[in-house]
This record gives sequence, structure tokens and C-alpha cells, in this order.
Amino acid sequence: MYCSSWQFWSSLHKGSSGRCPWLLFPFFTLWLFAPPPSQLSRCDWLCVMTRSDRVVNCSCDWLKSLDLSRVTAFSPAEDRFNMAASLRCFLRTGKNAVSALQRREFHRSLPAAVQVTVRDALNQAMDEELERDERVFLLGEEVAQYDGAYKVSRGLWKKYGDKRIIDTPITEMGFTGIAVGAAMAGLRPICEFMTFNFSMQAIDQVINSAAKTYYMSAGLQSVPIVFRGPNGASAGVAAQHSQCFAAWYGHCPGLKVVSPWNAEDAKGLLKSAIRDDNPVVFLENELMYGVPFEMSEESQSKDFTIPIGKAKVERQGTHVTMVTHSRYVSHCLDAAAVLAKEGIECEVINLRTIRPLDVDCIETSVMKTNHLVTVEGGWPQFGVGAEICARVMEGPAFNYLDAPATRVTGVDIPMPYAKILEDNSLPQIKDIIFSVKKTLNV
Repeated sequence: MYCSSWQFWSSLHKGSSGRCPWLLFPFFTLWLFAPPPSQLSRCDWLCVMTRSDRVVNCSCDWLKSLDLSRVTAFSPAEDRFNMAASLRCFLRTGKNAVSALQRREFHRSLPAAVQVTVRDALNQAMDEELERDERVFLLGEEVAQYDGAYKVSRGLWKKYGDKRIIDTPITEMGFTGIAVGAAMAGLRPICEFMTFNFSMQAIDQVINSAAKTYYMSAGLQSVPIVFRGPNGASAGVAAQHSQCFAAWYGHCPGLKVVSPWNAEDAKGLLKSAIRDDNPVVFLENELMYGVPFEMSEESQSKDFTIPIGKAKVERQGTHVTMVTHSRYVSHCLDAAAVLAKEGIECEVINLRTIRPLDVDCIETSVMKTNHLVTVEGGWPQFGVGAEICARVMEGPAFNYLDAPATRVTGVDIPMPYAKILEDNSLPQIKDIIFSVKKTLNV
């Protein structure tokens, strides 16, 4: 059943009772170029746009006269022919059809989950806290006019100006001291390190000035400050830019140490860190900045926060507990997916906070699975995994272990520059799978 363009428009004109066919051009364009929903022809799609009780009845009456109601449009030609029929019926309805079109109600589907990168989540958190509290300000190298070395502070300088988004010279000791002094004076600074490897230049300010002051003043002088920036290995930046400082700062009383994984962690934990009256070390990961994650409607609220010191079970399991933080949560989830195909169900715990450590969450999981594997990108000696194993051994969960706990860590060497050596210096998914099977003796 072939229907040429001329026949199509001619049929429209004949059935339009003198109305100009070009008035239907928007509808024809919509039909021609926009794909219909699945299992609907373009003819049916046009009917959906108006009140179905009117249009379908008219079209069915018209189709019965031509005996086309039993014909399914399998070809574009048949589809166009049925389209012409529907349009003629639409024109015949006159004013009633127009008013029905004006009163049409489209089906409103549920909004799709919002994808937000870790970078944008951090930016949102700082933006909301800068707007909420005028005492909050950001300082660091290239955070203002350049929008940050990793574009985390994009747009903040234009919005809040030089007094609250401050570019500093390349002197970590200097601007960290300024930030700590400002916190003691009642402000709430966010001090950004271009990488936490450079925080070693300011270690005296972070530990001796920020971490110890509250204790040394008998609780009279708080230091509400956030030290944030990328931590751990990136890609091809060698030994002096690849170190993980989770264990270093987690060792020091007076500090809170946070290590987010996804966008929700980043936003909720950073907002909590900015509002906290204690110095908080906020360890981000450069390789996670551009990774998008789904964020719930709740997490997009300006009042959304995640309490510091609470871990999260990212995946339920019954055979083994995997405890990890930051980027390696993704590795553990990928390894768990592979092991699940072999009948091994892994429970994955995202620590979120290194200090204080959520020991209760870890112990509860170990008591259920009876096996423990820790995963981190830092060096093995005196690391986060070593502390977790010690806590489990000293607590009630030790009696529930059916096998020794296993640690998966970075290799005990400075980070090489060559990619193949770098890959072999950091935990990979295959290493996690091997350790799990070794722990379960399978």
C-alpha cells in the first residue's frame, strides 16, 4: 500500500474542509523526525497527543469504512497512510479537537537518576556551605581565577569574589598557617592542597597547630578547618605525587580523617567536615574526580550531610567481608561481582571515615561472614588495614573468624614512574579476587 508525498498532502487537503494543510506542518515534522515510543506507530503516537476517547473513536469509525482497522502498518508507506487517516479525523473534530488538544495531559514518568561527578559534588558542597555561612572561605594554589588545578572550585571565585576564594603563593607552610590562624580567630577555612604529598611542607601547621590546640587549651580554643585535596596514587606522577596519607593522618589524635568514594560521599562528608568544630583532613582521589555516580533526590538537598565516623555497607554478602575506602571501593565491588558468579558472596564496606574508625560496622559484618579482607592503596606497614586487623583481633569479632584476616595493599616501595611497574605496585581486581579465595581456601 504505497502512499506518495503528493497523495499524502492531497488527502489531507481533501479532508480538511477548506483548512490549509500547512497548518499541520508542526505535527508532520514531529511525526517524521521524532521516533515514537516502543510498540507505538507514529499514527498511534499522534492519537496519544489528544484526548484518546475522541480521536480513537473518530479514527476507528473512519478506518472501518476502509476496512483498515485490521491492517497493521509494517512499512513506512502504510504508516503514512494511517497517519493521513488520523489527521483527517483530527480536522473533522473542529473546535472540540482543538480544545481537547489544549487540555491534553501527558504521561509524567519518574525523573531519571541524576548523574553527578565527584568533582561537581565537591563543588556543590563548597558552594552551598559558602552561601550558608559567611565565615567559610577557600584558599589554596590556583583555586580562584584558574578554578582550581582539578576544576573542583570552578565558578566559586566569580560568585564569591577575592575575599572568600583566595589564590595563594606556592608555599604550603605559609597559607596553611594563615588558614589555621583564621580558624582560631573564628572563621571556617577550607585549605586546599594541590596534592596531599605537598602537605608535608605544612605538617607542623596541621599537626602541632591544628590537631593539638583544642587539647592544649583545655577545650577553650577550637580549630574548625578542613584540609582537602587529592590523596594517593594518580597515573604516571611517580613517587613524590603518589603517596597515600590515610594512615599518616589517621595516626594523630585531634584530627578527623575522611576518605570519600562516590559523589554522595563527597558532598555529604565535605559539608559535615566544614560544619565540624574540629580540624578535618579530607582525602580525595584524583582518579575519581571525573567519575559520575547516581545521586538520590535526598542527597541533592542543601541540608544533606553524612555523619563523620559512620561506614556504609555498599554490598551485602555472607561469605567474606571486604573493608576498603576511597577508589578501592570500586575495585572491591568489581571483584565481588566476579566472585558472585562463582558462588562467593562478598560484603563490601566503604569506610568513608578513617578516624574515627567505625569498628562496630566492621565487627558486625565479620561476625556474619566469618572472614575478613582489607583493601587499600597505601603501604602495608602500619597501614589502615593493619589497624583494622588489630581492632578485630582485640574485639569480640575475633572469635568468629574461621581464617586469618588478609590484607591487600600497595607494594612496599616508592611509586615507580613506568606504567607497567605502577600497575604492579597498586592493588588490582585480580589481587583482591586471589586474596578472597585464599582466605576462603577455595
